[in-house]
Amino acid sequence: MPPRVSDVMTAQPLTLPLDATLYEAARIMRDEGIGDVLVTFAGRLCGVVTDRDIVVRGVAESRDASRTPLGDVCTADLTTLNPDDDTGTAARLMAEQAVRRLPVVDAEHRPIGILCIGDLAVADGQRGPLSAISKAPPNN
Repeated sequence: MPPRVSDVMTAQPLTLPLDATLYEAARIMRDEGIGDVLVTFAGRLCGVVTDRDIVVRGVAESRDASRTPLGDVCTADLTTLNPDDDTGTAARLMAEQAVRRLPVVDAEHRPIGILCIGDLAVADGQRGPLSAISKAPPNN
C-alpha cells in the first residue's frame, strides 16, 4: 500500500492572506528558498501563488509588486489533498491536472501541508535525477 500524503508532505506550508502583495510573496520565496506560497482568506485556502505567477501575471504585465494583492494573480481553482489520501491518489491527480504540487487541507479547508512531485519521487525511493534533485538544498 502506498504511503499516506501526511507521511511525505511538507507540513506547515508558508501562507499569506489574499490581500498580501506580490512583493511580500516574492520576499518569502526568496528568503525561504521556495517557489510557492499558499493564499488564504480567513485562515482557509483560497489559492496558490508561484514564482512563475509573479513573473507572468505580475511583472510581465507591469503590475506594481508593492501594491498588487495576491488575489489578482494567484490560481484559485485548486485541486487539494487530504492528509489521509495515499500517494498513489496524489500522483494520479498531479498527472490528471498537470500540476507539480498539491495543497493538503484539513476538514475545514485550512492548509496543513503541500505535496510536491519531488516528495513523491523521494517517498517512492526512486533512484535517478528527480529524486536527487528533490533531496538537494535549493540554490538561491
